[in-house]
Formats: sequence, C-alpha cells, structure tokens
Amino acid sequence: MNRLDTVFERIRAEHDLGLFPYLMTGYPDPTTCARLLDCVAAAGADGIELGVPFSDPLADGVTIQRVGAAALEQGASVQMALELVRQFRTRWQTPVVLMSYYNLLLAYGTAALCRDSAAAGLDGFIVPDLPLEEAGPFQGLCRDNGLHVITMLAPTSTDSRLDRAGKLASGFIYCVALLGVTGARSELSDELPAFLQRVRAQTAAPLVVGFGISRAEHVRAVRGIADGVIVASSLADLIDASPREELHDAVSQYVRDLKAAARPVGGTSVSERGAAHRQTTAG
Repeated sequence: MNRLDTVFERIRAEHDLGLFPYLMTGYPDPTTCARLLDCVAAAGADGIELGVPFSDPLADGVTIQRVGAAALEQGASVQMALELVRQFRTRWQTPVVLMSYYNLLLAYGTAALCRDSAAAGLDGFIVPDLPLEEAGPFQGLCRDNGLHVITMLAPTSTDSRLDRAGKLASGFIYCVALLGVTGARSELSDELPAFLQRVRAQTAAPLVVGFGISRAEHVRAVRGIADGVIVASSLADLIDASPREELHDAVSQYVRDLKAAARPVGGTSVSERGAAHRQTTAG
C-alpha cells in the first residue's frame, strides 16, 4: 500500500488532521535540505511536500519564487529531489510527494520518472499546470508504479469540475484555500468551510488544504472539515530568517506547534508519531 494511503487511514481512525510541511529541493543548500527533511519528520509531520523549482512557477507567490530561485542557483533538479528521497527512505517511512511543473517532468521523461520515483521511495506528484483533461497518460504511468497524482481544486471550481476531480482523485485532493498564489496569510477565507463541503459531497478521497496556512489557529480552524493541511510559505520564511545554528530548533518547534494544534485531545504525541515513521537501515 502507498504510504499516503496508510497515513490517511490512520489519520481518519484517530480523528487527526494531517500536517504536510513543504520544503524546497536544495534550499537553503542540498545538505541542509536533507537535514530539514529529517527534522520535520522527527517533529511529527505526517507527510512532506518536496518542491522542485521551476523558472516560471505560475502558482507560487513571492516567498516560494524567492526560495525557488535560490534553490536553482544550488543546482536543484528533479534528480536532486529523487536522491534526497532515496536518502530519506533509509531513515523514515513518512510519505513524500513531489511538487513541480509539468515541463520539468516531461524533460526527465515521464516513464523513466515514474520508474525512478518509485525506486527512490516517492509516493506521488502534485503538478499544478497539468489539467485533468490531459493528465490521463501520466496518471496511468503513476498508477502502474504505485504512485499518486494529486488533483487540485479551487473555490472557483464548478460542480462538474468537482465531480470529475472526485472520480479521478488519487492519494488526496489538494484544496486551494483562497484565490491567488501561495503565501502566508493572517486569516483563512470565510468561504473555506462551504468550499470543502462542496468537494466532500463529490468524493470520499482525503481533502488537504493549502495556500495561506501558517498559524496554529489556522490548523485548528481546519480540524473537522478536512483531513490535512500543507504549510509552505511560512515555513520557508522561517528557514530564511533563522540563523543556521538555530535552524533545526526553530523548524522543529514550529512543526511541533502546528502538529499539536492538529491533534485531537489525547492524541498521539509527537515523539510516538516520529517513532512510528522512523525506519533504520537495518529494517
């Protein structure tokens, strides 16, 4: 079973809310990025979204564009992302989903990409610029290799779009919390609950909310109406602002605080969750 499926089974059984931090491949440098993957897993993340930077990131706001540009200067690529996942898999079973744009995946070669991704231990892809109408061949390759292709929906999605996405859903549905690009926000949209209710009516797939999630109160607000949250720009800002010698502690505390807000009262502790996701090289 795909690791995402296992995690969402556990999340629903425990009435938990999944926490999926976003890290950019190669940022702030490849070695530190590898350590940050370990850091967020140990702090209690239920899964990780690993971005691969692209020169024209249409869905990304100022923060992710900035860290993406810095990562490109570090040589970030799909190949680097897969190597990070391969190394990560020697220590952790936490699911990892790769987020990038379709040009990069085409340049790699989609058949080779799916084969190499499965071998590395990746669990799926988020591809913001791959329309549902054109996703069939890539979805088929992913399905053959045990990988998910995550469908994205926005508050402006029509009912027919929701129905189509619900039928094609794999892994989870990425529900965009607001109109616009990525970026930390002070408040969530008042329309988010109604949007999630519309999506829920069309599918039994897990719903994960992204764009604008940055605070513990945002996480608490989503509990009970979704299955998970993605935290991206605010974490990138924290990485940017933290002195290198304080980075591990700052990121760990931030992830622990968000996960504490996600857990039901009396839920599994961060230390227990981390132990469950850890995998030693011995087995």
